[in-house]
Amino acid sequence: MLSPRDAAAHRFLADFVGSLALAVGLAGCERPGKVEAQTPRELPPPPVVVFAVEARDVDLVREYVARTEADDSVEIRARVEAVLQEMSFEEGRRVEQGQVLYRLDQRTYAANLEAAEAQLARAKADLELAEKQVSVRVAEADVEQARAQQKKAEQDVARLEPLAAKQAVPQQDLDTARAALEVAVATVKAKEAVLTNAQIVEGVAKKQAAAAVSAAESALALANLDVEYCTLKSPMAGLIGRSQVSVGNLVGRGETTLLATLDSVDPMLVLFAIGEAELLALQARRTPGSERPNLEIELSLADGSLYPLKGRFRTAERSLGLETGTMQVIAEFPNPEGRLRPGQFGRVRTSTESKKGALLVPQRAVIEQQGVRTVLVVGADGKVVMRSIVTAERWNEFFVVTEGISAGDRVVVEGQLKARPGMTVKIVDGQAQAPAGS
Repeated sequence: MLSPRDAAAHRFLADFVGSLALAVGLAGCERPGKVEAQTPRELPPPPVVVFAVEARDVDLVREYVARTEADDSVEIRARVEAVLQEMSFEEGRRVEQGQVLYRLDQRTYAANLEAAEAQLARAKADLELAEKQVSVRVAEADVEQARAQQKKAEQDVARLEPLAAKQAVPQQDLDTARAALEVAVATVKAKEAVLTNAQIVEGVAKKQAAAAVSAAESALALANLDVEYCTLKSPMAGLIGRSQVSVGNLVGRGETTLLATLDSVDPMLVLFAIGEAELLALQARRTPGSERPNLEIELSLADGSLYPLKGRFRTAERSLGLETGTMQVIAEFPNPEGRLRPGQFGRVRTSTESKKGALLVPQRAVIEQQGVRTVLVVGADGKVVMRSIVTAERWNEFFVVTEGISAGDRVVVEGQLKARPGMTVKIVDGQAQAPAGS
C-alpha cells in the first residue's frame, strides 16, 4: 500500500501525461498550410480648405485703450448769499442752453436794486444843478464892472494931469482921481480872484456830481447783477449731474456754493495714448497744408459694440510722457443722441500706416503654441509642411506676415486637426475668401 506522499506523486505524473497527450492530439487535428498576414486598410487623404497668400496694399489698423471726456465742463455755483427756492431740472438728464436751473430768494437784492436806482436819480439831479450854477457868471460880471470903473479912473487921471500942470484945476482933484484909480485897480484884482474861486468851486462841484452819477450807475449795475445771480441758467447744452444742495438751504455764504456740474455731450472727446513710432506714422498722414492727420477713427464700447459714428483727430499733447514714452491724443466724436457719456472706457481703431505688398494670412489659419505662431502649408505635391511665421499688425481678420511664407503659398484654414506635417491632403472648396483690396 502506497504512502500519502507516494500517492500524490503518482497523481501528478498521471495528470501531466494526460495533458501532454491532449496537446499532441489537438496539434494533429490542425490543417496544414501557410497563414497569410492581414495588411492594414489605407485611409483616404483628409480634406482641407486652403487660402492662397497674396501680396496686397493695405492700411494697417491699430487699436488703443481709450476713455471719453467732456469737451467742456462747467460748475454751476451760487454767487450771492440767498436761500435756494427752486430747482427746475431733472438730475442726470440733458438741459438746453439758457434753461433755468435754480432760483434763489431775490427779495433783498430787488430792494437793493430799487435803492440803487433812486441814488442814481439823485446823483443825476445834483449834476444838473451843478451845471446850472450862476456864481461864475456873477463873478464875471463883477470883474467887468470893476474893469470899467478902472478904465474911467484911468481916463480921469489922464484928463486932470495936464490941467493940474497948468494949474487950471486944483491939485487935490488930481490926487483924488489918482486915489480912485488905485482903488479901481485893487477892485479889479479882487473881483478876478472871486471869479477864479467861483470857477474852481463850480468845476469841483460838477466833477463831484459826475463822480456821484458814475458811482450810482456802478451800484445799480451791481444790484442788477445780484438780482440776475438769483436766477441760474444753463450756460450751454449738456448733461447735468446730481444737485449738491437741496431746496431751502442757504447758499453763497462766504463763498460760491457748488450746486451742480454740467458737461457738454456733443461733441464728445475720446482720449488715448500712442507710442512715438505711431506718432511719426500719424504725422506722415497729414493732409498738405494742414496740421491734422487725415484719418477716421472708430470707437468700440465696453460691451464690444461699435459706435455708429466716426471720429476725427482733434489735437495732441505738446510732448511725450517721460515715464511712458507715449503721447496723449484727443479725438472728437459726434454725439447728437447723447449715447456717449464722460468717463466711459472703450477702444479706438484707426489706420496709422499704409503698407505696400503686405502678405496676409487669415487669423484662423495661424496656430499659436508657447508664443510661436505656425501655419500648415500645402505644397505642390499635396503634402503638408509646418512653417513658423512672424506676424506684425492685424488687418481686419488677417495677420500681416513678415517672415515664414511667400506669395502663392497655400495655407490650411480648415482641417488643421486632421492634417499633419508630411501627410498628403486633398484640397476642397471652402469659405476661405481673399481679403478685399485697400
